[in-house]
Amino acid sequence: MKEQVSGEDGKQVTVISTETGTPENDIGLFQDPNQRPRCFTSTFQECIFVLTTTMAIGQSSFFQGAVIVISATIGRDLHMNQAEITWITAGNSLTSGALLLAFGKVADMFGRRSMFITGMAGFTLALVVAGFANSAIYMDVFSGILGIFSAAVVPPAVGSLGAVYERPSQRKNRAFACFSAGNPLGFVGGMIVSGIATQVADWRAALWVLAVIYAAFTVLTIWTVPQDLAQKTRGFSWDSVKSLDPLGMILAMAGIALLSSSLSIAGDAPDGWKTPYVIVLLVLGVALIAGFLYWQSLFSTPLMPLHVWRDRNFSLLMGILALGFSGFVAAQFWMALYMQEVLNLGPLEITARLLPMVVNGVLVNIVCAFLLHRVSNKLIMLTGTVAYAVAFLIMSFTPDQGLYWAYYFVPLLLLVVGADCQFNVVNMYVMSSLPTSDQSLAGAIFNTVSKVAGNIGLGITTAIYNAIREGGSTSPIRPYLGPYWFAAASAGIAVFLVPFLKIGTQGHSEKDPSLSNEPDEELGGLEAQVKT
Repeated sequence: MKEQVSGEDGKQVTVISTETGTPENDIGLFQDPNQRPRCFTSTFQECIFVLTTTMAIGQSSFFQGAVIVISATIGRDLHMNQAEITWITAGNSLTSGALLLAFGKVADMFGRRSMFITGMAGFTLALVVAGFANSAIYMDVFSGILGIFSAAVVPPAVGSLGAVYERPSQRKNRAFACFSAGNPLGFVGGMIVSGIATQVADWRAALWVLAVIYAAFTVLTIWTVPQDLAQKTRGFSWDSVKSLDPLGMILAMAGIALLSSSLSIAGDAPDGWKTPYVIVLLVLGVALIAGFLYWQSLFSTPLMPLHVWRDRNFSLLMGILALGFSGFVAAQFWMALYMQEVLNLGPLEITARLLPMVVNGVLVNIVCAFLLHRVSNKLIMLTGTVAYAVAFLIMSFTPDQGLYWAYYFVPLLLLVVGADCQFNVVNMYVMSSLPTSDQSLAGAIFNTVSKVAGNIGLGITTAIYNAIREGGSTSPIRPYLGPYWFAAASAGIAVFLVPFLKIGTQGHSEKDPSLSNEPDEELGGLEAQVKT
């Protein structure tokens, strides 16, 4: 759609948009995309907004990271078995992954800001209540509740960021580079906060410290998140309910929940993967997901538009991300457990060993912010996948008395290179693959894939760990090496998928087209372009 309009300086400009009948974002109409968006009164407020969205997407990761370094402590205090301890992490991922798509649709239709604030406040309150847990069931249930609030926050956070930074620019690259750090750095940040709080007090204090942090960011959310000016929100009616695709929501939630459950409990089931109820859950989960995909091809306003998956680059990027992140989550889980169970390290000692991940993660995201619009994103993806593979391989050869500096320090640095490089590229591409009105849904698709991938990785590696341990291995570290080999194999497959990508740079502004060797159309960009 083309439209001749007058800009602020009186010049006639042509607006070209793929969203027929939809004007440019009201927040930054005809504004240079490299300038501060008009919805912010200062650069400081803008920075706090980006930081708030980063903390929002990192909610689930923060909680899981916090729990991992104190899982053994929680288990002893609440008399939990290994399966119940695993469910503290798995329950959070299960509910979060199952509800992301549904909340993405709701946020785009009924308003992002109110859902954003409600989700942040609910997550804070749930952390406080979880800190009073006195039984395994109590802890596992509230882990699932925390996952629900995480799922409610991520889509509006992504959607708000995508609406504010609608057009490609270097400023958008920097904002999204910070935002992309939420998941990988949130995981490590949770470990650090939890380790320090537990060392000073106990594991309950770790949850309450997180609650204080998110209470502060809830207030900042109210101050910084713009009103839904450009979003066409709909009132509650029967037509709006039908447009939500309720059947699709039910199929997606049930399918992902059953699939994730089967993967989470298989490793500790009496007969492993051969246990009847594990097989039933797995088959039902796969069948419901298949039914969901078929329904999406028929429904007029689908929960997840299938056309985005016809884009080869989109599908390949999602596949590469899933392969890498499944290993990333699994490797960190088993590494932290090894440090607790075998090396008998305390939370603060584990935190100190993981600190290099945070420092390097910040540096990698800064570098990505300056490279996305200058260097082929195919090369950045290759760098990330190779970093993953090398890190997992080094960890796979750790001997019984392996030194931290020889077998963990370098892999820890490489792990965040892999995660941050991939998250930056994939996040930018996914946000460009759906129009501004569906930015929350775009974020939900991206995060659903990463959540499900993490669950699959934990499920498979739990089965590998149990199989090696029950095989009578005399080496205390050998059961932990199996998960690393799985992660290395997944990353290796991803390396061979990268050459099939056809992407150039992302995020270059229209004023500087020379920075890209390929047209925006090949980047999956459905964003509006403004040409003078």
